[in-house]
Amino acid sequence: MNVKNSYTLADVAMRAEVSEITVSRVLRNKASVADKTRERVLAVVREMGYVPNRVAGTLASSGSNLIGVVLPSLSNIVFPDVLRGIHASLASSGYQPVVGVTDYDMNAEEELVASLLSWQPAAMIVSGLHHTDYTVAMLKRSGVRVAELMDIDSPPLDIAVGMSHRQAGYDTALHLFKRGYRRFGYVGHDRKRDERAARRYEGFREGLQAVGLSLVGEATSEGPSSTQAGRELLAQLLARHRDLDVVAFSNDDMAVGGVFHCFAAGIKPREDLALFGFNGLDIGQALPQPLSTILSRRFLIGKTAAEMILASPDYPGKPTICDTGYDILEGETA
Repeated sequence: MNVKNSYTLADVAMRAEVSEITVSRVLRNKASVADKTRERVLAVVREMGYVPNRVAGTLASSGSNLIGVVLPSLSNIVFPDVLRGIHASLASSGYQPVVGVTDYDMNAEEELVASLLSWQPAAMIVSGLHHTDYTVAMLKRSGVRVAELMDIDSPPLDIAVGMSHRQAGYDTALHLFKRGYRRFGYVGHDRKRDERAARRYEGFREGLQAVGLSLVGEATSEGPSSTQAGRELLAQLLARHRDLDVVAFSNDDMAVGGVFHCFAAGIKPREDLALFGFNGLDIGQALPQPLSTILSRRFLIGKTAAEMILASPDYPGKPTICDTGYDILEGETA
């Protein structure tokens, strides 16, 4: 998979039919380049998967001790747990993680990957299996191990460590069906930006279909997940569908908001309405009635990915998938 990036500034200049100085100006975003020329140079850069080498000509050693880590969010405990796992594996190795956050924006991920690769890291750790074409090209040509975290539902570039989110959604539906629930609702956040939430949603609907059911109603937002969004969306859903007996949420942040709405509206979780989340966050387990949810093994995902990179710094010739699995936490809300 990984082929060392042997392209130089001169190669880009030759293919774009401009001078090396012009390519340099474009890459440094200087204003003294015509728009058409700039577009042509950037098109060639993307086509070649070229990444400038920021350590060339410096006193840096040929072997970097940096590992690039690109995560979608640090706003809740999910990805800090992953980062703790990465740090636990790297702590005594001499390698240091350098972290960037994308806010679930694939274009921001592209910029971060380009920036981190320009410092010639020893390896890259990114989140998810879906990236822009340019990000994929850069990672493939980087010559370093690439670990993609959290998801194993598609073929990886190199190493994939995580769980099947589609299967988790499917198992959620079957688990709740076996508990006797028949009128299902769903509350979720933006599935266009969060593809793992989208896979869980698809698996959830497939699980319902397998037992002859479908969603009675759903309420979703175009924004990120939050406790407030979960509270507001559950209120909207119940205003339209008062006869639901269970609601699945895209994650625990949203589900905790749903529990808060129940408290405010005099609805008894489980007795009047069952609620089910995803992630197994501490805040959900600290509720008066611990949240029923799926526990993702986040620390293990980060730790395992870093361990796999350290164990084999050279690409073995074929992708490797490590399924860390998940646990259903019975809780007391479903």
